[in-house]
Amino acid sequence: YAIYNKEHNKIYIGQTSNLEERLELHNKKIFNNSYTSRYNGKWVLIYFEKVNNRTNALVREKQLKSFQGRQFIKKCIPR
Repeated sequence: YAIYNKEHNKIYIGQTSNLEERLELHNKKIFNNSYTSRYNGKWVLIYFEKVNNRTNALVREKQLKSFQGRQFIKKCIPR
């Protein structure tokens, strides 16, 4: 999944088995000292994919964090 913070123009890419819960945790800043907890403002979901297992999720996360993957994700940011 990829989430976006408009206030700081920041993107976070990750993987989870429960996307709804994870997005709530990001916005409540539950993850102490995490990347998303450093920034005020709301994180919104801009992209997600479903995969068969965690191994595939980790591979896809790595792809999305690459230069080409980030270019793809940037196109998903609402204007």
